Amino acid sequence: MIKRLLLFLVLYGFAPIILAQSFKIVPLGVLGGSHEDNLSAYMVTPKGQKNYVCLDAGTLNAGIQKAIHNYVFNGDANQILRDSIKGYLISHGHLDHLAGLVINSPDDSPKPIYAMPYTLAVLKKHYFSWESWANFANEGEKPALGKYHYVELKKGEELPLQNTQMLVTAFPLSHAKPYESTAFLLRSKNDYLLYLGDTGSDRIEQSQKLDSLWKAVAPFIKDHQLRTMMIEVSFPNSQAEKQLFGHLTPNVWLEEMKRLSQYTGTAALKNFNVVITHIKPSGNHIKEIKDEVKANNPFQLNIIFPVQGKALIL
Repeated sequence: MIKRLLLFLVLYGFAPIILAQSFKIVPLGVLGGSHEDNLSAYMVTPKGQKNYVCLDAGTLNAGIQKAIHNYVFNGDANQILRDSIKGYLISHGHLDHLAGLVINSPDDSPKPIYAMPYTLAVLKKHYFSWESWANFANEGEKPALGKYHYVELKKGEELPLQNTQMLVTAFPLSHAKPYESTAFLLRSKNDYLLYLGDTGSDRIEQSQKLDSLWKAVAPFIKDHQLRTMMIEVSFPNSQAEKQLFGHLTPNVWLEEMKRLSQYTGTAALKNFNVVITHIKPSGNHIKEIKDEVKANNPFQLNIIFPVQGKALIL
């Protein structure tokens, strides 16, 4: 009976749905400030695999401990840090996206740090320098201890992620122009996941960086190879646009989703997974942002608000 069902699915073109390879995401930190034990960091691996990369690294140890408490991982937090994380993809040089990497570096194991040149420059000058912290990297101020190996990413060029079954393509973002952040498009076989570091909208930033990104990823969304996007919404709609500092509100986020739909068509976005990241928790912002995002969802996106230490399979 099972053999007949599988043959039917193959003959009638449904095998890609059965065989599609999704990603496991373990949020180690989901917020955009104030709570130093819960800052942007997401471990990601293809479903069924155990070798992760970490998308940003604002919080590591505290998030791993939460994941252990939630039975996502077994064992010791330091062991997970050393053995399961095979590299870091750092979107930009702000502390809430890399503080965990710096603080935990003495206990970490050798591995690569992937980033665009503008981010690597910040790491070399301000963090892994002997004035602010020991230089655990292979470049920068001497002596360079060489635990971490900097890997420079180039816009639009796909690169394998060492010791994993994933590859990455980087795209620059505008984060309070002229400061730049990064989007990472991960690929495992024919399956994609898109993560955006901090970003402002093209309209407010007077940029075309998000438009270029939408054009690049739209074919993968239309072909249902890219089913999940992780994107920030930092402030509620009450925040004045002049005080966004390179971030999004629900209204501005929706502007960008409308722009994306011009390249994908509206049908392709139905049930598309959108993980909302980097909410700034001041006051009642968390509830306000959640309510405002859910209240205006014309494309029937599958909106997800990640919880620290609770795994997502998307």
